[in-house]
Amino acid sequence: MIQINKIEEELAPLRQQLISHDLYKNVDSIQNIQTFMEMHVFAVWDFMSLLKGLQNELTNVSIPWTPKGNKLSRRLINEIVLCEESDFNEDNETMSHFEMYIDAMQQVNANTSDIESFISSLQDDSHYKDAFASTKVIEEIKTFIDFTFEIINSKKSYLIASVFTFGRENLIPSMFIEIVRKFNKSPNANLSKLVYYLDRHIQVDGEEHGPMALNMIRELCGDDEQKWEESRIASKEALVRRIKLWDCINDSILENNK
Repeated sequence: MIQINKIEEELAPLRQQLISHDLYKNVDSIQNIQTFMEMHVFAVWDFMSLLKGLQNELTNVSIPWTPKGNKLSRRLINEIVLCEESDFNEDNETMSHFEMYIDAMQQVNANTSDIESFISSLQDDSHYKDAFASTKVIEEIKTFIDFTFEIINSKKSYLIASVFTFGRENLIPSMFIEIVRKFNKSPNANLSKLVYYLDRHIQVDGEEHGPMALNMIRELCGDDEQKWEESRIASKEALVRRIKLWDCINDSILENNK
């Protein structure tokens, strides 16, 4: 618990920057929500890759199967994957949170062509960097994703778990959901799917996935000071990258509004 507290204390100023970021006050129109979603969707996708990278390290997905890793961590990550990859949407249909986000984009008439081209290229076995060739994604988003895959490719479960927990979970503050709810009341806008997605994340991240992920980190780092130090550094970098992502999305919104 002491090591967890130390990391949380060091990350607190960066988290505060995210919570009070100007981006939230500038998402003040349907057009700006569209811009946000068209860029943020790539972070929603790479979160799923981070999650599956963690599952690959903590469980055995090979055939023939044999037991792998710690029993508790296996249980925790499989529970999180079940929800993230096969949750229920507002119509009680089973789908991943990524697919829920795409549905929400379509409902608000956001442009999904870039993310759809990107996913199509991946399904044709393209490397994620090559898949970007079919999109107009800006360099800052690519850099954000590069860091995620650097962590995944380290194959260090404690690093992946730390970035997953401190750098990704529960970073969309309550003020954003309130902004979306405000626009959802407009007769000319229907944001029910985005509201559901955000509400669902706030619920599962705060009540379920957050505590589970902290337990994983405690177990994976144990009493190894080097692992805790590497986790601290990686988590801090993850938040720095998120702030830069928020900066570039905010800049794009402001540029579009000129």
